[in-house]
Amino acid sequence: MTDPAEAIAQQVTERVVDLVINALDINELAAGIDLNVLLSRVDFDAVLDQVNVDALLERVNVDALLERVNVDALLERVDLKPVLDRVDVNDLVEQIDVDSLVEKTDLGAVIARSSGGMTTEMLDAVRSQAVGLDQWIDRWVRRLIRSRKPWPAAPPMLLPAPGES
Repeated sequence: MTDPAEAIAQQVTERVVDLVINALDINELAAGIDLNVLLSRVDFDAVLDQVNVDALLERVNVDALLERVNVDALLERVDLKPVLDRVDVNDLVEQIDVDSLVEKTDLGAVIARSSGGMTTEMLDAVRSQAVGLDQWIDRWVRRLIRSRKPWPAAPPMLLPAPGES
C-alpha cells in the first residue's frame, strides 16, 4: 500500500483544486485572454490538412445555397462577349431543322401579310393615277366644249338638297 501521508496529500490537493476552481470567475478569466495572441499561435494549415473536404461538401445543401444567390447581380458581373465569341454560329445554323421549321410556319399568312402591304400600296398608286387622269380628261372636255356655264361641283345626287347645309 501507499504511504498514509501521501494519501492525505492527494486528498488535500484535490480539495484545494476544487476550492480554486469554484473561486474562479470564468467570465473574468476569459475576458483577460487576448484572442489575437491565442489565434496567432494556431497553425491553420495543419488544421485544414486534417479536414475531409469531400465529407464537408457532402453536407452542403446546394439547393439552399443557390436560393441565396442573386442571379441577376451575378449575370451583371459576367462579360458575355468572350462567351459569345466562342460560339460557332455556323454550327448553330447547321443544327436547325429547316424542314420542321417550315412545317410549323404558316407561310401563306406570312406571304399574305407581306404582299398585302404591297397590294395596298399598288392600289393607292393606281387610284392616284386614276384621279389625275380623270382631272386631265375633265380639263380637255371643258376646252373642247367651251361651255360658258360653270360645271357642277359634284354629280347632282351627291349635292345637298336646296336649303340643306
